[in-house]
Amino acid sequence: MQQQISDKKRLLSGMQPTGTGALHLGNLEGALRTWVRLQDDYHMYCCIVDWHALTTRYHDTEAIGPACRQVAADYIAAGLDPDKCAIFIQSHVKEHAELHLLLSMITPVGWVERVPTYKEKRDLLQERGEGDESISYGLLGYPVLQAADILLYRATAVPVGRDQAAHLEISRELARRFNRLYGETFPEPQALITEDTGVVPGIDGRKMSKSYGNAIYISDDADTVARKVKEAFTTPTKMRKSDPGVPEQCAVCQLRKLYDSQGYITSWDEDRQGIRGCMQNKAELTEILNGVLEPMRRRRNDLLNDPAELDRVLKRGADKAREAAEATMKFVRAAMHL
Repeated sequence: MQQQISDKKRLLSGMQPTGTGALHLGNLEGALRTWVRLQDDYHMYCCIVDWHALTTRYHDTEAIGPACRQVAADYIAAGLDPDKCAIFIQSHVKEHAELHLLLSMITPVGWVERVPTYKEKRDLLQERGEGDESISYGLLGYPVLQAADILLYRATAVPVGRDQAAHLEISRELARRFNRLYGETFPEPQALITEDTGVVPGIDGRKMSKSYGNAIYISDDADTVARKVKEAFTTPTKMRKSDPGVPEQCAVCQLRKLYDSQGYITSWDEDRQGIRGCMQNKAELTEILNGVLEPMRRRRNDLLNDPAELDRVLKRGADKAREAAEATMKFVRAAMHL
């Protein structure tokens, strides 16, 4: 049976529509660039996981739909081609929920309780003083829904950073458990380790994150990028231009290294010797970032200003995903005698 249904070239990726949904440079460099590179080599299913967002945003559901559209626009603006990959919203393919339900019936509670993501989110909610009622059954079952997302497309690979590879283990465990109970049905998804670009720094020097409020977004206009770069963290001991800089501790220098490695290398000694000032670095970084982002901003604005076209893209992606998902569920139902 395994030989009939497996597809060695399928790949599943997804992002949550957090906040307003707009994606930032950390998302772009940490995931989207890799997805764009892989879309010619894999049958790719690029999901916007709105049901996952409900695990912590069940009280703010009105914002999730618009946020999904922002994510979709950023996917395409970054270079994902709807003709090459299926771009869709998770809840538009109901088979995700069906497989999640069936997998939940065979998942030992201990498996989900030990998942680091659950512990981290639980502890964060408790630190905020939100109480036990904020820790939902859905939050506990998040890893099972994530496994369903992957197994539903019989994906053999999931692109992740090296530090996230362990999060796939429960998907492999559930594939093995299902296959042992009901017969060979699912391939075990493997981590496709993406190129390590390092941590993309936010303007405060910490890892770029929406929750820190330190992000530069694909959607930011030129003036907003300039303002954020102007506010960005530099070497704290460099009070004057002539003071020596420490590029490794400077968010501006690290972003310059990511987007203009040649220029960064040539300016390295100048930074250290105090020949180059922070204002010069910031002005040059602003120009570089706006040059990178301007084509993406135009593309995403075109999509968001033409909601009918974006609807067509999402429907076409959902139709393509549903076709693959329904084929999988026929095997699952038959294997379970349902």
